[in-house]
Amino acid sequence: MSLAVIYSRAQIGFDSPEVRVETHLSGGLPRVAIVGLPETTVRESRDRVRSALLNAGFSFPVSRITISMAPADLPKDGGRFDLAIALGILAASGQIPADCVEGMEFVAELSLAAELRPVSGILPTALIADKSGRKLLIPAANQNEATLLNSTNIYCAKNLTEVVAGLTGQQQLATPEACTNKLDEIPALPDLNEVYGQRHAIRALTVAAAGKHNLLFIGPPGSGKTLLATRLPSILPKLGANASLESMAIASICGKPLNTRQFGRPPFQSPHHTSSAVALVGGGSQVRPGEISLAHNGVLFLDELPEFSRHVLEVLREPMESGQIMISRAARQAIYPARFQFIAAMNPCPCGFSGDPGGQCQCSGEQIARYRQRISGPLLDRIDMQVEVPRLPLQELNGTAGQQIQSSKVHSSVIAARKLQQQRQSCVNSLLNNKQLRKYCPLKAAQSDFLIQSCEQLRLSARAYTRVLRLARTIADLDAKTNIHTQHLTEAIGYRRLFTNTGV
Repeated sequence: MSLAVIYSRAQIGFDSPEVRVETHLSGGLPRVAIVGLPETTVRESRDRVRSALLNAGFSFPVSRITISMAPADLPKDGGRFDLAIALGILAASGQIPADCVEGMEFVAELSLAAELRPVSGILPTALIADKSGRKLLIPAANQNEATLLNSTNIYCAKNLTEVVAGLTGQQQLATPEACTNKLDEIPALPDLNEVYGQRHAIRALTVAAAGKHNLLFIGPPGSGKTLLATRLPSILPKLGANASLESMAIASICGKPLNTRQFGRPPFQSPHHTSSAVALVGGGSQVRPGEISLAHNGVLFLDELPEFSRHVLEVLREPMESGQIMISRAARQAIYPARFQFIAAMNPCPCGFSGDPGGQCQCSGEQIARYRQRISGPLLDRIDMQVEVPRLPLQELNGTAGQQIQSSKVHSSVIAARKLQQQRQSCVNSLLNNKQLRKYCPLKAAQSDFLIQSCEQLRLSARAYTRVLRLARTIADLDAKTNIHTQHLTEAIGYRRLFTNTGV
């Protein structure tokens, strides 16, 4: 048979569309032609495949070889089609039976020695291939990702010889096995018991975790802002199976090594303040996901917030509301999920000591205003909580052991509050829409008047009004109260007063 059809999958954004690799051998001068919008790496596969076939003991046909990758208008890039092309040549030249590849898909890059090299995006590819009903063969180096699916339709191999032997029945194809080496060991999360004092900040962190609210810590250097923020993962609930798979699929697309023991742990991304807008939201020639998508279902922490470029910070506004990011290029478009919890920390002024009792600040009012104006009003409007973290007296750092708050205790409170939210509205409070707010956050006339007057006095926007209401709902859930009380509204409003009081 001079024609063979092998199935593979491309990687476009968060999707893995099917690619039909058709191989035809005909008379004429020996030549390999690859058509169907192949990028440079795909066109170069003809050289990798030729060497791989010869080094694996197969012959490379001396004829005109035409390889068509359908659909023709879908861009193809990367080395993920190497194995499909090699098997197509073997089947078309009669070196393996054409029917042995039926009902299967192949995604792997080939080395010159015919070894199967790992490729990025295996997890989303495996998710979609499993739903299609076909079996998928992947490199053994990617098997750790495949174990997350617990699917019986996924196989792996180390080299081309193993693949052919398994397809022709000479041996059984291997199934993925979880890696259990020492690299998979996960260190314990940092605990809140390392934080001395700062009870008000820990309370704010608890509220933020319970309702998945955005939070900004403001205080002088060394007051514990970063210490507090990095302890947030220790009090967050574990992710469900679907959310975990989604988060790990994004990391797989970026080519990051996955540790299966982290399954269920919310991601925590902390990019440096020199990061570009593309690094933060995604993009590039291959349209890869950025830090906000890697933080999907988890936390995005920006330390030294005003040090980020204003343009970089502004690109966060849309995904903070929509929970996704659409990246458009001339040739393609990709949509990545970006439902993250935003946590940030900053100093009150360039030197960091504005308002500090020690009187060390030498910044002028104009310098302080210019520094704080690096963060736009619309971005601040989307941050539910703005909490001051004052410098502690050094004597408190020698506190008695056992006086610190344990993460396990806070974690239990957060879990209880999240459970109430799921039973009541099937989502966290930060995601409540206007219709749900009216249904699940009813206020008495006096409470409504109090909230309106407070928002008008603080000159808060309509968006800030709804965010205060969601915040009050979370505080009530932490107190296990069915209805929102005045003290819950008072605490919620208190978390919005800081920038108003400082004139920003």
